[in-house]
Parts: sequence; C-alpha cells; structure tokens
Amino acid sequence: MKLLVCIVNDVYRDHLEKVLQNSGYRITELASSGGFRRKGNTTFLIGFKDQDYNDLKKTMEEACVHVEQKKKIQPTSKYRFTSFVMETATNDDWTTRFNKA
Repeated sequence: MKLLVCIVNDVYRDHLEKVLQNSGYRITELASSGGFRRKGNTTFLIGFKDQDYNDLKKTMEEACVHVEQKKKIQPTSKYRFTSFVMETATNDDWTTRFNKA
C-alpha cells in the first residue's frame, strides 16, 4: 500500500475529487496554503495499491484534461498537480511500534 500526497490546483479540485471517488479511490482532502504552490491549491491524500499507480495517474490526468476542455482553459500540464508517493506502514509495522513489552 502506498500514499499519494497530491497538491492540486483548485481549478481541478471538484471534478478530480468526484472522478477519484467514483473510480473507487479513498481520498482525504486537506485545505492547504503556503509558499510551496502558492494559494489556490488543495492537498489530497490518496491511498492506493502498488499495481494501481499508473491507472491512478492516468485517471487524474484525464480528469484535468476534461476540466480544461469544459472550461476552455489553456492546457498547462505542469500546473495541474504536484504529487509525491510515500510508502505506508503495514499493520505489523504499526502495531510493533506501540506494543512493545
């Protein structure tokens, strides 16, 4: 299991959230601000299985392109979202950290 931390431009947020939920991904949305990507962004935390990574990225890109076409926005793929993949702890790793005898 992995975690995708994804900072999304607010233009894409609503549609991307709906598409990901309808595709079966479990996501958590965090309101975010600061100097990394400036104002107007939302952070999604998305859990996924290792083998689903390519499908997840493709789904996200297609959702962004759909918004660009619908709103007649100039396509700028480098401003859609920034993402980071992180390893998650397995159940065994988690329980052993807190259940030391």
